[in-house]
Amino acid sequence: MKVKMVSGKKFRKIWFFFLLLGIILLIKYLILISDDNASCGDGTFYNECSLNKPYYCFEGKLVENSEVCGCPKGFAIEKNSCVSDYQTNPKKISLRYVLDGTEKEIDFIAYDGVKKHASEIPRIIGYENGESLSRSDFKMKAINDNLSREFILPLVKDIQNITNDKDVQAMIAVSLVQNLEWGFSNETYSFFGQKVNHSRYPYEVLYEEKGICGEKSLLLAMILKELGFGTAIFYNNDENHETVGIKCPLMESWHYSGYCFVETSGSAIITDDKLAYSGGIILDSKPEVIVISDGISLSRWLDFYHDADEIKELRKKMASGKELNPFEEKKFKEIKNKYGLDGEYNLD
Repeated sequence: MKVKMVSGKKFRKIWFFFLLLGIILLIKYLILISDDNASCGDGTFYNECSLNKPYYCFEGKLVENSEVCGCPKGFAIEKNSCVSDYQTNPKKISLRYVLDGTEKEIDFIAYDGVKKHASEIPRIIGYENGESLSRSDFKMKAINDNLSREFILPLVKDIQNITNDKDVQAMIAVSLVQNLEWGFSNETYSFFGQKVNHSRYPYEVLYEEKGICGEKSLLLAMILKELGFGTAIFYNNDENHETVGIKCPLMESWHYSGYCFVETSGSAIITDDKLAYSGGIILDSKPEVIVISDGISLSRWLDFYHDADEIKELRKKMASGKELNPFEEKKFKEIKNKYGLDGEYNLD
């Protein structure tokens, strides 16, 4: 009996054929898996409705599709969108942000009817004997206004349509709110005979593109909450100043609170807690931490942790009267350009 042997050359051809076939099948499988698990910026899978009506994940973008996904309570379906009686006197605003040294904008439609609704919400909370109100109660009252939330969600979806990277989403939201103008409201009211400035709620800040520290901080906390992050408000009593906390690795957090420091009065790097405010004031007191929401955390090893540490050291050197060497000057300018740092920082 003769046994026919396969030559080495022919064996290599057969081996190569099966290897190539295996690679092709693997690639097809990976593409199939990728398509099945592809999602939009809020985690909604392709061709499915978001948890936030009426948004639908279509080819990687969150789009309105009220006929399929429905509308929130109080809204009516109209031409695949959701409409409300509060959508009066619309105006287009351009919201500026800086990402990796590049200035960009998000166009947003704001409504006077929603702004008026937010402005008319009573700023007081009724309580009975024995009840004790906290600063947290007033913060949550502002953030939990459901109508304002529904009309801030389109901005959240715009951010989520830019990138699926949650860390970058947070950076865009931070820069966007920081770049709103700092300033008190022109509206005033009488409180026990004293003239007091009106305290804006988040949608009012967005509509007017202006707010003081506490007002801008509430808006940012609300946006970060809707992006899915754990958030808090920091209140420094001695300096009478409010900032935002975003959940992050403990070693990067402010006062080991579990939340990274975020200034909102002007452009600043996340975790840069050594800013000099108008009048040369530095935040030296330990803040009260007002938890707004539980959620995801910023990742480890992000560039801005290192950049914040570096610029703090450079400012410290300049404050001591020492000149920066050419390398340090170059680095200082690069960091300022990367985050669009300019202007001054204000206390409430």
